[in-house]
Amino acid sequence: MKIALYFYTLRHLRPVQITGRLWHRLNPAKPDLRAALSLNLATGEWAIPADRHACMLEADAFRFLNTVGRVRDSSAWNDPAQEKLWLYNLHYFDVLNAVGAADRTAWHRGLVARWVAENPPAIGNGWEPYPTSLRIVNWVKWSLAGNALDPAWVHSLSVQARWLQKHIEWHLLGNHLFVNAKALVFSGLFFAGDEADAWLAQGLNILGREVPEQVLPDGAHFELSPMYHAIILEDLLDLVNAAGVWPGRVPDAMVAQWREVAERMLRWLEGLIHPDGEIAFFNDAALGIAPEFGVLSAYAKRLGMAQGLRQRCALDDAIAVDSLPHVCASEAQKPIVSLQHFRESGYVRLECRQAVALLDVACVGPDYLPGHAHADTLSFELSVHGQRVVVNGGTARYGLGPERVRERGTAAHSTVQVGGQDSSEVWGGFRVARRAYPFDLQIQDEAGVLQVACSHDGYKRLPGAPVHRRTWEMDTCSLQVTDSVRGGKHTALARYIMHPAVTVMAVDGNTWQLTLPGGQALRVVVSVGLGRVESASYAPEFGVVLPTQSLTVELVQGQAQLKWFWN
Repeated sequence: MKIALYFYTLRHLRPVQITGRLWHRLNPAKPDLRAALSLNLATGEWAIPADRHACMLEADAFRFLNTVGRVRDSSAWNDPAQEKLWLYNLHYFDVLNAVGAADRTAWHRGLVARWVAENPPAIGNGWEPYPTSLRIVNWVKWSLAGNALDPAWVHSLSVQARWLQKHIEWHLLGNHLFVNAKALVFSGLFFAGDEADAWLAQGLNILGREVPEQVLPDGAHFELSPMYHAIILEDLLDLVNAAGVWPGRVPDAMVAQWREVAERMLRWLEGLIHPDGEIAFFNDAALGIAPEFGVLSAYAKRLGMAQGLRQRCALDDAIAVDSLPHVCASEAQKPIVSLQHFRESGYVRLECRQAVALLDVACVGPDYLPGHAHADTLSFELSVHGQRVVVNGGTARYGLGPERVRERGTAAHSTVQVGGQDSSEVWGGFRVARRAYPFDLQIQDEAGVLQVACSHDGYKRLPGAPVHRRTWEMDTCSLQVTDSVRGGKHTALARYIMHPAVTVMAVDGNTWQLTLPGGQALRVVVSVGLGRVESASYAPEFGVVLPTQSLTVELVQGQAQLKWFWN
């Protein structure tokens, strides 16, 4: 079994991912401790970037991932008792650019000085390429905000950039390679001289290839995580911002490309948020990690962008977004029901004045990079009266272990599970073997009723090669979800995970009443299948797992149908 998992996982990798991993293990580069480079004179204006949540509680106390920890001595930077992701956050130095950072300048200066003194080059978590990349950018952004760097810190930044340049994460690619390149660009702009020019050239060369590959024509980041999408969008806005500080150093054509791509990314993100302004939980996604849509759109406006944000009105078909009909900001103009289809990424937004349904008809991500994928194909989320009702389970943890596998599994999502299996074989912390591929997507608009239907083949490895097909139908007052599983004889369960704030009360054997936090009531009727309420969990943030309920419908003769009424 383990051999099969490795085979179906490794067969999708690109050669550079394998050779890159071997190179990193067999050729550990030594740190280059030569003298610091001189700084490049900034002649442009640095716009206020996106705010991050304040996570520094005291001079040595931090809250990351909803866990508080202290850095009392040098050993705390690599404390084995802490989760690795917590330690990564400690080394990122997002704290320097968080909300209210100016009030904590003394703490920040002490923290930077401690990091330089207590983290010798090439030793510990902080010198891994990903945290090194984020820290370089955060120190440069902090300096551009008006904070002078001591000579020892400038020397450290030079050493960090040299180290990163020799440890590009070719074995991981994706968002890791993107932030490596961003850090090289920031280093190449911040410093002067031939060495800095080489960093800048390498970073721009990588971004020249990766931006068109990683951002799909409809604006989605190709790893298909709304959380990582927002992170990469912030990275792109930071690059535009930095290019304006040192005008002429980045080719105008490349800056123009970054701006156009950022506009597309903003429009996609706007389509994947709930009425509460926060992201949907598809693949790895949690609140409190990436900047919110409102923060990013405000940042874009400060950079002279966001003209591409049209308040969901008059979307441009040239960027591969279908609208049936378009959605407009004004309630007077707003159609009764509307649909957006993001073709390349595979997501659909159904919307009426009372409800928003976000549908996943997507692949799990790029075949060679599914590390942030969940087995959530044909799942969906639903908000009614501005409040989340149906959700996916979310992401509370990274790393290895059964809880990470459970959170990625099909049973933790509002979709159909067949034979107790996952629709895509998620395993380890970030691996996927055989994966589901959606097909036969059909979208119709008939007499004010929007219908989306799609199938996937993720269960074809089971006896009888079962195929799951799901149909959503939305009108002004209801959403009907119909499931069918054809092929083989397997127990199939359609789960609808409720937001913890929703109260569920049985009316009779096939009808339930849901009460929302605002007091509004919904009615849910199961017309085909056997419905019941089960316990479930919901992880809205890293480190937070809340008990909730799932309305679970067992398919009868391969069929189930459920309808949500909100009027």
